[in-house]
Amino acid sequence: MSEFLGIDTSNYTTSVAIYDSAENKVYQSKKLLPVRNGQLGLRQSDAVFHHTKQLPEMIEKLFSEHFPESLETVSVSVRPRNVEGSYMPCFLCGESLARAVSSVQKIPLYTTSHQVGHILAGLYSADCLNLVNEKFIAFHVSGGTTDCLLCETDCSDILKITEVGTSLDLKAGQAVDRVGLMLGLKFPCGIELEKLAYNSDRNFKVKAVLKDNNCCLSGLENKCRKMLDDGEKTEDVAKYCLDFVTETVISMTEKATEIYGNLPLVFVGGVMSDKIIRNKIISRFGKAHFAEPEFSCDNATGTAIYGYLKSRKHNKIGG
Repeated sequence: MSEFLGIDTSNYTTSVAIYDSAENKVYQSKKLLPVRNGQLGLRQSDAVFHHTKQLPEMIEKLFSEHFPESLETVSVSVRPRNVEGSYMPCFLCGESLARAVSSVQKIPLYTTSHQVGHILAGLYSADCLNLVNEKFIAFHVSGGTTDCLLCETDCSDILKITEVGTSLDLKAGQAVDRVGLMLGLKFPCGIELEKLAYNSDRNFKVKAVLKDNNCCLSGLENKCRKMLDDGEKTEDVAKYCLDFVTETVISMTEKATEIYGNLPLVFVGGVMSDKIIRNKIISRFGKAHFAEPEFSCDNATGTAIYGYLKSRKHNKIGG
């Protein structure tokens, strides 16, 4: 049995996972970091504290449900993205544990980015992990990113990622959460905002705000606040918010396909678990790969699979 441990300590979730390559099965344990009512996210110092407290609990839970018989590697996300200057203290929590496991178990330690973990988890969930050997376009849409990415095979790593477009101001997940709090929802607001939007029977005609291949989302928050002040129904405000995000992602996708052609499309990140957004994107582009909700939000599945892919590449080169 070949098993690979993955650890991810993002700003909102403590997550550990084991990938069993023989069965192509993932076992995972994760827990959201606590956020007080009315607050929009966490300070890094608070995130570090909660990860430090929750990591042992998540490891104990995971190993009680599936104890690994033969761990081959341990992998961990150590930064948000694979770009210079990308850093958040909360990732030190996972890195410390991964280094300890590697030392005690005498197994290789691999480090990657939170973004790569999201992409690999999405590929696994959509049963298209073979795309790591091809060129494809990925959208990472969450509280910290609204990124359109060109992904290619990397001889020295697993994926070479080139940014095609991003948000110049507010990120899509931030917009969703700010509008959600505006409507009295609890952070993180994505799931409840989607439920609220399903009660709306309106279809809004919105136009994305793009500058070259990049988007601007700050106007969305202002528009939703005006709608609320003007007495519009909360469900209609929620629906407008999601329609605006949807049109923005669709417009950015169209720009990317104009540049790179009809490459496979992969959509990951917590915002992409929204069925309203997902269904409209599929109706526009046909076949597109989405992660299931349990693999859309922050999780260690992708980092575990990263270890598997790195190990396989190392053994291939070594052999």
